[in-house]
Amino acid sequence: FNGGTAVDVTFGDGNGGTVKTLDQLNTKLQANNQTATIDSTGKLTISATNDYASSTLGSASAGGVIGGTVTSALAFSTASAPVVDASAQSVRSNLVKQYNDILAQITTTAQDASFNGVNLLGGDQLKLTFNETGKSSLNITGVNFNAAGLGLATLSSGTDFIDNAATNKVVANLSAASTNLRTQGSALGSNLSIVQIRQDFSKNLINVLQTGSSNLTLADTNEEAANSQALSTRQSIAVSALSLANQSQQSVLQLLR
Repeated sequence: FNGGTAVDVTFGDGNGGTVKTLDQLNTKLQANNQTATIDSTGKLTISATNDYASSTLGSASAGGVIGGTVTSALAFSTASAPVVDASAQSVRSNLVKQYNDILAQITTTAQDASFNGVNLLGGDQLKLTFNETGKSSLNITGVNFNAAGLGLATLSSGTDFIDNAATNKVVANLSAASTNLRTQGSALGSNLSIVQIRQDFSKNLINVLQTGSSNLTLADTNEEAANSQALSTRQSIAVSALSLANQSQQSVLQLLR
């Protein structure tokens, strides 16, 4: 049925893979998304869940055929036309709106992911220079990761999400977009590691240079205080010696008078 797994059922005593009970029959039909019921008159009904009513049981155009051979009289009725599940379609329509709202948020978030006028999620390029000569640098190329850039298109109510096949197409696109995001995230993470390593290296180099500059220019306060005290002491001794010398000269002059 509609591209499902072919189901061959052999009725018997329940041994050797034959079907004897309704539960055994449903186990067989489960692989083809079908279920079986028996009413009070003993009539067996086989049905399938089909929200959008896009396929009919037993329709060759839908890829399904119902038939078989039996040892006693058995007749298959014409499959009834599928019926749209209005409740399920209403839920799916709301999901389409939610999906489109999320796509709009993805686009606006990608547009706002900028810093200093550079948006790596908007296709911009960033060049990082690591030294004063510009010979050491890193070029990072951005990507367009809005909804369109991720390969995600806006859905239409009544066309998308109407059945499992349409939903699976969207799921496949989401899986591809998720793979692209992981790949780009890994690339940006690698570039971030390089930048952090260079940043740590530059910080350590700055600390070394500052320490060396301080050793060349800054004075040791203890040593300079000792030198100042020694200079003051020598100055005081010199003044005292000069005073004593002047006094000796005055005494000599007094004797000559």
